[in-house]
Amino acid sequence: CLLRIYIAFQDYLFEMMLVVESVILKKLSGFPDSKIGPLQIRKSTEKFLLFLKEHFDQLFGKMEEVLLQLVLNIPRNVLLPEDKAHEQHPYSQEQFQALQDEIHQLQQQCRAEVAAGQALRAELEEKKGVQAELEKIVQWFDGLENICREHGTSSFKESFAFLTQNAKRLQEVLKDVEEKSKKIKKHDQFV
Repeated sequence: CLLRIYIAFQDYLFEMMLVVESVILKKLSGFPDSKIGPLQIRKSTEKFLLFLKEHFDQLFGKMEEVLLQLVLNIPRNVLLPEDKAHEQHPYSQEQFQALQDEIHQLQQQCRAEVAAGQALRAELEEKKGVQAELEKIVQWFDGLENICREHGTSSFKESFAFLTQNAKRLQEVLKDVEEKSKKIKKHDQFV
């Protein structure tokens, strides 16, 4: 309230000085032989404004004290509408501090829960990626099982055993072919 009053008085002071300056300029325009120019009038107006502002600040300080003591002071026996909650629910400084501590603790719990929620969301995203990979592996095993059924094996274990036996046979055939190839190369070298 006091700041608004101060600004209003100050604005009025500035406006008044502009009016005084324009009146002086009009009066001087009637005297063409005058040696005082608009620049000198502006400097003089600014000096006078500075002088008035310093005195105004001193006076406003005194006025502020009087306003705070006599006009804007609310007696202790007066209860404002916004203070009715304090009347209905009085509290001590210890109770207030206990509430502040509880608020601080609840804020920390909220932060911890938010962090935990973010961690759980990140873990869920990771699990979705792993689940997608597992689904690909299951599809691959289903494809293997379908191929094994087409070749006459009924269960996956039997199919896997069948594939293992076939792999071993292929390895033996590969070794056999490599040995024969080496023999053929040796025979070709001697010939």
